[in-house]
Amino acid sequence: MSTNPDNQKPVEPSDVEAAAPTTFSAITQRWKREDSIKKASPITRGLALLFSILAFVIMVSNKHGPGRNFDEYEEYRYVVAIAILATLYTAWQTFVHLSKRDFFDRRTSIFVDFSGDQIVAYLLISAASSAIPLTNRFREGQDNIFTDSSASAITMAVLAFVSLALSALFSGYKLSTTHSFV
Repeated sequence: MSTNPDNQKPVEPSDVEAAAPTTFSAITQRWKREDSIKKASPITRGLALLFSILAFVIMVSNKHGPGRNFDEYEEYRYVVAIAILATLYTAWQTFVHLSKRDFFDRRTSIFVDFSGDQIVAYLLISAASSAIPLTNRFREGQDNIFTDSSASAITMAVLAFVSLALSALFSGYKLSTTHSFV
């Protein structure tokens, strides 16, 4: 029988043996969680890339005659501009992840991921929320292919936002578990 460092009570050998499986199980659970996050992060960025491309393509193709062209409305042009920005950002992040190249040190790279995900996600939800009232106003008069296309592009921007928001959560987790602060 041995004693613990605080000299409070003796540690029985059976206590040490009972604690070993719990410790091992906690370690393997953490490894599984970290592995899941490593897999989920590129998937959420890939989805954001897909949705932002769709938002761009749907909105740009939304031209149906005078008064029914996306480029006549500031709100829809904003959606297009942010969809282009989100597409470029997520394409770059996907390329960096798939190429496994390090352009910065690990901590800086994770911080750029975290910040970029948040900024682009905010811009996406901002663009979508600016276009929703205009689309709703148009729908009060009539539902047609122009308002349906606008609503579809807005939906794709919102889905891109959700994907990047999840990616930001994963990036935040990675940032909080990175140990080197220098």
